[in-house]
Amino acid sequence: MKVVHTDSLVLGAGLAGSAYAWHAARAGFKVELLSLGEPSRANSDWAQGGIIYDTSPDPAQLAKDILAASDGTANTAAIEQLVRDGPAAVKELLLDELRVDFDRDASGRLDLAREGGHTARRIIHAKDATGHAILAALACRVDTAPGITRRSGFAAIDLLTLSHNSSEASDRYEPLTCFGCYALDPAAGEVVAFVAKKTVLATGGLGGIFLHTTNQPGSAGHGVAMAYRVGARLMDLEYVQFHPTVFSVPGAAPFLITEALRGEGAVLADAAGRRFMHGVHPLGSLAPRDVVSRAIKRHLATTGEACVYLDLSALKPEFIRARFPGIYQRCLAGGVDITRERIPVVPAAHFSCGGVHADLRGRTNVRHLNAIGETACTGLHGANRLASTSLLECLVGAKATADADAAELSARQFHLPAPKAWASPARTADPMLVRQDLHQIRTTMWNYAGILRSPRRLARARRILLELREDIQAFYRDCRPTAELIELRNAVQTALLVVHAAALNPVSKGCHFVADDEQT
Repeated sequence: MKVVHTDSLVLGAGLAGSAYAWHAARAGFKVELLSLGEPSRANSDWAQGGIIYDTSPDPAQLAKDILAASDGTANTAAIEQLVRDGPAAVKELLLDELRVDFDRDASGRLDLAREGGHTARRIIHAKDATGHAILAALACRVDTAPGITRRSGFAAIDLLTLSHNSSEASDRYEPLTCFGCYALDPAAGEVVAFVAKKTVLATGGLGGIFLHTTNQPGSAGHGVAMAYRVGARLMDLEYVQFHPTVFSVPGAAPFLITEALRGEGAVLADAAGRRFMHGVHPLGSLAPRDVVSRAIKRHLATTGEACVYLDLSALKPEFIRARFPGIYQRCLAGGVDITRERIPVVPAAHFSCGGVHADLRGRTNVRHLNAIGETACTGLHGANRLASTSLLECLVGAKATADADAAELSARQFHLPAPKAWASPARTADPMLVRQDLHQIRTTMWNYAGILRSPRRLARARRILLELREDIQAFYRDCRPTAELIELRNAVQTALLVVHAAALNPVSKGCHFVADDEQT
């Protein structure tokens, strides 16, 4: 078995993982950056709306907006860190170092947008492809940075801990400690052990366990499942945010329609043109995402209609084409000219507000195992995430964690034993069975643990998933690992964890809404 040694091992090359890698390498440390695919496969790349930057008029108001969106449940210390450190993190990396081409007004000032739940314009953007503009620039910098080795296509299998994977018997008495991971090298078809002083989970979200999602393929909660298997603390997994506006035309590929459209004046309406959100929330179509998603779900259930609509009639056609060129082109390819027609939309699973519990320096309860980005849960989002906080959370968390790791890597000795050898069965998994099981997980989660939940639905989901997990575990033990089989194994475990968390929490807050069985 091949063994690779490094200072920092980063699992995931989205904005959080890539930013951490850049900061750690700049501090002089060796970094291995593993990802399932190229950077463009990260959820960060699909972020449309923007990133919070200008809080100068009233920083305290941003804190209030984040707390309000969370239904009063967010961690105020995490909010304070984001508000305090966010503007400097954006300026240092995105404006000064990468010089990302954000939109500007005629005088050259950064153009500020507003999204749902925000009480002010404070979001900078690059048309409607902000995430792509940021990640593309950062990926180029990472690829030329000394000290970073990018390994695209590698699928992390399990974390290495002294308790379970050390070749030294006495290590089982050590405190719970991570020293890297096993990962599948797809080109060689072999498992490689990466031994690291610091391991960083930046694997993104878990939207892929639902039938309808805005997430990239493969977003199955890999970091959550791996962390759970080694005893890491998880929290707030019931809080899965559903984005209310996803393009919905039969035969066309679904994709997210940014909230920034509503920030510029688009409104939600039903088939008859009635603006139904105005009677639901004081902010109308700009209400927090959980409120809008539930309102749409209930409206569709009541009327039997297939979708609702985004009405852009208040926006001039030339403005739409200039400000939202990507959405305009994709909708046009799907048969909808948004300069003349309303956009048909439905909700879909979008963001996990919970995850692997981490402090404000990325530390988990497992020594030398960090979590950042959407994989982590610092409590910043509480029960519901405010729009355009996710990219900023990636930057702030990555820098704080990298700085803390750099200090520790310089100051202490690390025990890095030889890992136990990996033994793979010879049997190959049946891809049809893998696909079918994954589809059943997604259908179960969408039907019974989605936007509207009930005790009976959650109990049914748990029964189905427990049986599936038994079958999948037996399947996994008998077959050599593939990326698809690893995804299936992690997906069923993550789905069970989400259902378990939802069943334990009877209080409806933010994204997590539980009704009586008769009311759903």
